[in-house]
Amino acid sequence: MIPHDPVALGLSLPVWSVLPFAGLLLCIALFPLVSPFFWGRHFGKVCLAFGLPVAGYFLLHAPRELLHTTVEYISFIVLLGSLFTISGGILLRGTLRASPGVNCAALGAGAVLANVLGTTGASMLLIRPLLRANAHRKRSAHVVIFFIFVVANIGGALTPVGDPPLFLGYLKGVPFLWPLRALWPLWLVACGLVIGVFYMVDRRAHALEGVEEGDPASLHEKAGGASERVPFGIEGKVNLLLLAAVILAVFLPTPYRETAMAAAAIVSVWKTPARVREENEFTYHPIEEVAILFAGIFATMIPALLILKARGGSLGVDTPAEFFWATGGLSSFLDNAPTYLTFFSLGQGLGGSRLVAGVSKPILKAISAGSVFMGANSYIGNAPNFMVKAIAEEAGVRMPSFLGYMAWSCGILLPIFALLTLLFF
Repeated sequence: MIPHDPVALGLSLPVWSVLPFAGLLLCIALFPLVSPFFWGRHFGKVCLAFGLPVAGYFLLHAPRELLHTTVEYISFIVLLGSLFTISGGILLRGTLRASPGVNCAALGAGAVLANVLGTTGASMLLIRPLLRANAHRKRSAHVVIFFIFVVANIGGALTPVGDPPLFLGYLKGVPFLWPLRALWPLWLVACGLVIGVFYMVDRRAHALEGVEEGDPASLHEKAGGASERVPFGIEGKVNLLLLAAVILAVFLPTPYRETAMAAAAIVSVWKTPARVREENEFTYHPIEEVAILFAGIFATMIPALLILKARGGSLGVDTPAEFFWATGGLSSFLDNAPTYLTFFSLGQGLGGSRLVAGVSKPILKAISAGSVFMGANSYIGNAPNFMVKAIAEEAGVRMPSFLGYMAWSCGILLPIFALLTLLFF
């Protein structure tokens, strides 16, 4: 008989039950590289092939776990879908020169804004204007990669609104302002280092293209017209209010939260002029792709999360540095919210002094930073990563493959995370 207790269920599951999850990750990593045409046409069938047997097993033997995962997935996709739809109705106008300095300023502003709108909200609001500013550059994929690093992940470490793990910590008793007080030096150093590396990379790419490359006004002048700069402006302002409504709805319980978010998205579609979305080059393809991929990921990762919850204590993790890397390493590929909760529970079991919600401050600091920062290590590490990639590709940017992206993240982020470990843990 299959136990209903999650811990007992996790202890009863064999290690090989994580193979569908590993297989799906392998397909996501390799198929776009070796057979992009096949993947583009059949990725939904691949997700179904891996996810359906796992979902069927839990439907028969542990329906509560499947129901819990289904509710989490619905909440996840409603949040993403509402933010995606609403932000697609906000058109930021203005001529912007895509220089290294301007790009760095955009990343810094996005890192701050991520703590107000969440990493998903900030990413969806800023990625299209940044793509337009860099539209005439031959080398712009690195801009999107660093955007994912900073705005979609590391930036959202200062408030519970910034990233889902911190919101769960708030619900578990962590004071709302604790991340800001505890993590701001770590956040500042991490963002500063990543943006500093980006400046060197972007300056080199910009130099290879020529000083005038990427300046919309300059290109227009070369085409034979007078240089005409478009003043800054915002269209679709009603969506700013709807965006705020979605962020506030995060604090509501299910199902009121999802109902409010869906209602805000419907109002956005109703009230936003069609020409605004057309000028934004808005389509629903990116959110459709994310919804299908993450349906498979959510289904196949059920055994992995249950095993981690039941046997996480056997990992021997007991120092802040170990918590930082263990939480971060798993958050790179698993949903960082339940990973945070698992290590949060492990931290409560250790006790100690200077406790915050039952966890010592150094360990809670490590868990929080690891779960937020290291979501940047892969396309599936955090919700907005894959969506930003899809939007960029739809705009004509040739993004690296799953493994190609990880070559960037391992080469740039892992040394920075190692330095953060020495400095703070």
